[in-house]
Amino acid sequence: MTPHTRTRSALYRAPFTPDGPNDIDAVLGARLLSVALSKGGDYADLFFEYRAASSLVFDDGILKGASRGVALGLGVRVQKGDATGYAYVEQLDWDSMKRAAETAAQIANGPPSEPVLAVPKTLPRRYELEQVTLDAPGLDKRALLERAAAAAHAFDPLITKVEASISEELREILVITSDGILVRDTQPLLRFGIRAIAERNGKRQEGSSGGGGRTTLDYFVSKSPEWHAREAAGLAIRQLDAQEAPAETMEVVLAPGDSGILLHEAVGHGLEADFIRKGTSRYSGQIGNTVASELCTVVDDSRILQGRGSINVDDEGHEPGVTVLIEQGKLVGYLHDRLSAAFYKKVPTGNGRRESFAASPLPRMTNTLLLAGPHDPEEILRSVKRGVFAKKFGGGQVDIGNGDFVFALTESYLVEDGKLTTPLKGVNLIGNGPDVLGKVTMLGHDVGISDGIWTCGKDGQSVPVGVGCPTVKIGAITVGGTRMAAKGGT
Repeated sequence: MTPHTRTRSALYRAPFTPDGPNDIDAVLGARLLSVALSKGGDYADLFFEYRAASSLVFDDGILKGASRGVALGLGVRVQKGDATGYAYVEQLDWDSMKRAAETAAQIANGPPSEPVLAVPKTLPRRYELEQVTLDAPGLDKRALLERAAAAAHAFDPLITKVEASISEELREILVITSDGILVRDTQPLLRFGIRAIAERNGKRQEGSSGGGGRTTLDYFVSKSPEWHAREAAGLAIRQLDAQEAPAETMEVVLAPGDSGILLHEAVGHGLEADFIRKGTSRYSGQIGNTVASELCTVVDDSRILQGRGSINVDDEGHEPGVTVLIEQGKLVGYLHDRLSAAFYKKVPTGNGRRESFAASPLPRMTNTLLLAGPHDPEEILRSVKRGVFAKKFGGGQVDIGNGDFVFALTESYLVEDGKLTTPLKGVNLIGNGPDVLGKVTMLGHDVGISDGIWTCGKDGQSVPVGVGCPTVKIGAITVGGTRMAAKGGT
């Protein structure tokens, strides 16, 4: 059996595993790949996926929604030069799989080639679990939602509505490539969320909290449903007294952790090598140039233990690690999948990711982080005469080509004489990613990692990601008010 993590479900098992009814091994993979290469393709791969997912929604004191489902399929990709042929099926009988391989093969027109017999590859263990959440009793998960709702209502009589939810999945993949890779991985995922609404004198405001990762229900030992409930309810109450955002250029301090989503959107996407190759990114042709303050080092790190964006292997069979993108202000690297790496004559960075077997992989981020700097977080706040403290981010819009962005804040405060004063509402940050990184004047030593909430969309595909950063002081950024609200985004 191919070595991989011990993370398995007692109830859900991919049929293409060695002990499953549709066991797929290197020999059968080679037969399919021979079909895929029968028209002269340069390279081919097989991506098998089994996904079991479940969700519970608790609203107005009752369990309003419960769903559970599975998906199974095979995607076959053939590359000939820069061209890609792709086909997928949802049945794993030989005739269906062979038909998909024949369809993808049509991208080429030449003499057939033969694949290398694949050799199983051992993976790291970044989310090894004793029990996946899908195997935990449904009543246990419902009890967690009930606890969260009760705690939010108990926080303050002004809380009038609470919605809590749990979503979970288990994804098993098998990748076999014509250049000799065979790798299996089992990827668990959990996300908890709670939203509380406060009402007073006809005014309504909401607050939210959530988290998770590639983890078990033990996640709630360190951050209980009650903790999340207090966070959500407290924010909703504070927002009732929030003032409209000022509209001017100001100093802005980003809180550690979730503020990294600004980095992810405004900078990270521009460093994905498909945009670089197309020349549609501002960072195209900029390797070696200064693109940020010398305080800034940006990495994509797939190794974070049980992190939402962490992966043992990408969806092309390559093992990711840490890719340094910006080092002390200078651009030093991009995120590559197989296709872009071949174009630039680089080794794939393990960032070829796809939403499902029905989609071809693209260069995508995993956990994207701005590393620590030399400053004390309290010193950073004290240095601000008048500005905005950005604690939580919502949606945003980003232009990959030039890096321009608009981001909405869901929690922020006015900073006056080095202290947090008035809560604000309707705050939008408007700027340019490379320009903003160049205006980083202080960087804290308190790197925080987002708590398992972010999903990234690109070209119609969504994948789980993580972000992180320390406390960051930006010397000047445009702060816009409610009328300039952002929409969409990660």
